[in-house]
Amino acid sequence: MTPQDSNTPPSDVLRGEHQVILRVIEVLGRLVARAERSDSFEGQAFGKCVEFFRFFADACHHAKEEDLLFPVLEARGIPRENGPIGMMLYEHGIARQLTQQMADALAEVDEHGDSATRRFLDAAHQYRDLLTQHIFKEDNVLFTMGDRVLRPDDQTQLCGKFCDVACRSFGGKKRAELEAIATELESQWPAG
Repeated sequence: MTPQDSNTPPSDVLRGEHQVILRVIEVLGRLVARAERSDSFEGQAFGKCVEFFRFFADACHHAKEEDLLFPVLEARGIPRENGPIGMMLYEHGIARQLTQQMADALAEVDEHGDSATRRFLDAAHQYRDLLTQHIFKEDNVLFTMGDRVLRPDDQTQLCGKFCDVACRSFGGKKRAELEAIATELESQWPAG
């Protein structure tokens, strides 16, 4: 499913992006487990994960939710304050903080060794746990609610705007190049 397909419901586009994000979260988990098991810290691969999370998960994906989907859902009666939209926005903020913590720690690994490595691994654990739960809640609660309240014209307009976002550059890379990072990481660090 491509974001350029204007007939694809917005929630399906976002769910598809979630699957790409989960692929990189799985790689991150494998890399963290390897580092904890054998003291083998794969800085380059961790850097690719952070780049992916910063530009694909946040700048591309979360921006679609925050700037495009959530305002329409709120206009259709899904509450922000003390509601699911507010919780998702809060979790996006935490995810950004954790991504920054990973980036900062990664930049300090050569100079600060074990303490920076531990900070990176701690933030990576938290990020993995947060995003896995966050994606489950969006896919199974918020998007399901949204599909019930969005009007056909809302869906069409959102699809067009999602296509516009998909054509942008994030951190100097197009969406397809960021998705290729996920594929590259999976092939370099396969499960099992």
